[in-house]
Amino acid sequence: MRSHEVDYEIFGDDMQFVEVELDPGETVIGEAGTMMFLEDGVTFESVMGDGSEPDAGLWGKLKSAGKRALSGEGLFLTHFTNTGAGGKAKAAFAAGYPGKIIPVDLAKYGGEIIAQRDAFLCAAMGTKLDIAFQRGIGTGVFGGEGFILQRISGDGMAFLHAGGSIQAIQLNGQTVRLDTGCLVAMQPSLQYSIERAGNLKSMFFGGEGLFLATVSGTGWVWLQSLPFSRLASRVLANAVGPQADDSRGLLSGMFERS
Repeated sequence: MRSHEVDYEIFGDDMQFVEVELDPGETVIGEAGTMMFLEDGVTFESVMGDGSEPDAGLWGKLKSAGKRALSGEGLFLTHFTNTGAGGKAKAAFAAGYPGKIIPVDLAKYGGEIIAQRDAFLCAAMGTKLDIAFQRGIGTGVFGGEGFILQRISGDGMAFLHAGGSIQAIQLNGQTVRLDTGCLVAMQPSLQYSIERAGNLKSMFFGGEGLFLATVSGTGWVWLQSLPFSRLASRVLANAVGPQADDSRGLLSGMFERS
């Protein structure tokens, strides 16, 4: 199924959202809970599966939903369709934490990319979402992304979300080493593995974790500067409990307001 040809515009800096413009009859699929706003004429429906195989029966839809559950995603996707008669209409999508939105024209990257499990935000109807397994046990356990990644394929626009700033790197028979949580997506032509982070002293006291990820070969890879897991751990480490907050007392609050 050829993907719908949607237009889009990305707004914002560190907390971005993407606005997708739909012609009458066009559809964009999105993860549940990512919709920001809809213009008149756009209707939505929760569907089991991505809709890339319209002739799939109940078993096919259950199989697709089961794969999403296996990858840690919800069973349903939401389909947003311009059903109005008044011309073009827009639907906007945003992620649940600060970061950047990466627009990917799948046709320009061989029709397929491999992404971390929670990177997918939305895509043009016709985009197929599947799972991709890590090849090695060590990579699955220590690679930071688990054993299961997302395979996104098609010939239209797909939108990913990642934390912090984004760096797209084109490798030509080269190798790049990175923090295991910083990988967002890559072309399937690349090889992903892990290696020890230096000697034992560096592994335990270097602050970079026990392992580094390596991506090698020829193709494009997208990296994020602030994985959500790192952001969450910093917030938890510096969280102030309610008792400590209350211990400042009335006098402290008066000085802060003065």
